[in-house]
Order: sequence, then C-alpha cells, then structure tokens
Amino acid sequence: MTPSELTQSLKAEAARQGFTLSGCCEAVSPAGFAPLADWIDAGYAGEMDYMKSRLHAYEHPRHVMDGAVSVLMLGMNYQTRQPETGKAGHGRIARYAWGSGDYHDLIHSRLKRLKRFAMELTDDSDQPVLARGVVDTAPLLEREFAQLAGLGWAAKNTMLINPEHGSWFFLAALLLNVPLEYDQPFSGFHCGTCTACLDACPTDAFVEPGKLDATKCISYLTIEHRSPIDSSLRSGMEDWVLGCDVCQEVCPWNRKAPLSEEETFEPLPGHDPLDLRSVFWLTDDQFRSRFRKTPLWRPRRRGILRNAAIALGNRPDEGNVAALERGLSDSEPLVRGASAWALGRHPFTGVASTLEQQLSSDGDPDVCEEIQQALNELAKSGGVGPVK
Repeated sequence: MTPSELTQSLKAEAARQGFTLSGCCEAVSPAGFAPLADWIDAGYAGEMDYMKSRLHAYEHPRHVMDGAVSVLMLGMNYQTRQPETGKAGHGRIARYAWGSGDYHDLIHSRLKRLKRFAMELTDDSDQPVLARGVVDTAPLLEREFAQLAGLGWAAKNTMLINPEHGSWFFLAALLLNVPLEYDQPFSGFHCGTCTACLDACPTDAFVEPGKLDATKCISYLTIEHRSPIDSSLRSGMEDWVLGCDVCQEVCPWNRKAPLSEEETFEPLPGHDPLDLRSVFWLTDDQFRSRFRKTPLWRPRRRGILRNAAIALGNRPDEGNVAALERGLSDSEPLVRGASAWALGRHPFTGVASTLEQQLSSDGDPDVCEEIQQALNELAKSGGVGPVK
C-alpha cells in the first residue's frame, strides 16, 4: 500500500468514526517549542506544573511515540445548540462539557478503532503500521501540527480556526511510524483587524494577540486551578462554573459553524445551564454518581462548589443564601472561603449573623480572612456587619 493509498484509507475511516476534519503532516520539531518554553518561564502556565516537568517531550512527536514519522491530525465538532442564559441560581458550563460523557473517553475509543484499522490494513506489508492516538493530554503541540496539516490557523484567541468549521471542534492526533501523503500547511491568517475575542475576555487574560495568560483565563481558573481564586478575578468569572466560551462566542468565524451529530455531546438535562444551588446539597457519593463520567468530574466536588459559590456571588439573589450558608459549613476550606466571599455580596437579613457565627468557630485562617472581608463588604453595602 502506497503512502497515498494509506492516507486516503485512514481519512475515510476517520470520517466514519465521526471526525469531521483530517489532514496529514510530517512528524517534525515544531517551531512553537521555544515560544512554549518562554511562555512557561513567564509564569503563564500557573499551576499546570506537568507542562514544565515534561517540557522536553514537546520538542518532537517521537517523545510521544518512539519512531513517529507522520501525524494524522483530526477534528471533531462538538457544538450542539445555542446556550440558555439568565436563569437565577444557575451557572454556565462550556459547550464541550454539556454532554453525557467525557470527550477524552469518546475520542480515545474512536482513535483506538482507527489505530486497529491502520494495523489491519498493513498486516501483510513489509513495514506494519505502529500508531498511537492522543487527545490533548500528551505533550504534543496539537494546534501547530493541525496548522501544518492544513486544518486552519492559530487565531488571536489561541484557538485553531477552520474556515468552514470555525473553532467549535476538538483536536486529536494519530501518530504513525510510516510516511503518509502530506497536506499543504494552512498558510493564511484570517483574523484581520478583528479583536472581538480580545476585547470580550471578562478577565483580560490575553497578554497580546495569540498569547494567553492562563492564570487569568476562566477555563483555567475553573478547572486547572485547585487553590482559592484571587479575589481580583472573581467578578470577571461572571456565572461560569466550568470552562468559558466567551472568546469563541464572539468570533465571526463561528457564526456559521456546523452542529455536531454526535449524541454524546448533546446537552444532558440540567447541564445547560447548571442549577448551582442544588449542588451544595449533594453528598460526595451523589456528586460522584452524577458527574463521574462527565467533564465536571475533573475539578472534583470541591472545585465545582468553589466555582458555584463564586458564580452565585456574582449574581446576588435572596434565593442563593441557603445554598451559600450550607457551603459556609462545608468540610472543605476551599468551599467555605468561596461561600463566605459570595455571602458578602448578599446583603440580606441574617447573612451577617451567619458569617459571624462561622467566624467564631472556623479554625482555618484563610477562611476566617474571607469571612472578615465578607463582613466588611456587607457593612459597605448597607448590610449588617461590623468593620473590624
């Protein structure tokens, strides 16, 4: 089988497996490696220490799969519908996480099928195919290889944009030890003078076009960041509880992006949007049962409740108080601190008294500081609370 025949067979099978985009490039040292190292050195990776610890692996795909010669880059659409907004006590989840399963699991299963297909095609050849499928967890600069494979350009918001598909798609890769017929790299940059994505970012996370400070990005803050979120960023998080879609929602290239036909990405009842009040009453077992197989499991219960408290604090409503008071007595200091901050933005009867009671009994100094700050905020806003 020639490289051209193998390539066409793989692309056809990838389409049957639900991948809407495919392109091939040579496994090379990416030009983006040095900028990645500089980005990490500048501190923009935040708590994502795994990137620094395996930085050398990003130098070449052979560090992901020994003997890698070619990269088959793939895209899978995940947009299903326009989100619902404006419901009191609810929070937004990024579109990719609305569905019944984690996209990593789904895409990995499709990549395994594609890998088996490739190996079966070459069973009798002198050089059987060896392959490895990866989806955003391996040290591979997927967006750069996707551009080399002709799938699109790296936009000002750092997303890969395809002229027909916008940016509402996952990237995945199949590394192979044999040559393929390579596509022409995508040569254009079609953002023009548009700065909609940069201007719309609620936390001003873009250092410059094409460079993101992850420590300010809502997606990073709600998923990767495991500590208390800096108070200066909380208001900008608005009602996002997992991920953020703002820079994609305002992008003109997404106006006509196609919808996904993959059932796994269809929104689960209650995920668009998420009832934030109800999650405070879920036990560990109930939380695990509801979210274990979904993207909401990644931040775990403590992370989701922290995010939920901040989202409720950004949309003050008397109906939020009972849930936040429950969060104030949670076993996790991370949840108690965020709930205290949120209660400080709810100047309703009894809130200050609840905070004072918790202050007198809470043994965590960071939580106590959050409570004191919340009482100060209540005092400034006319709620009952002493400034000490």
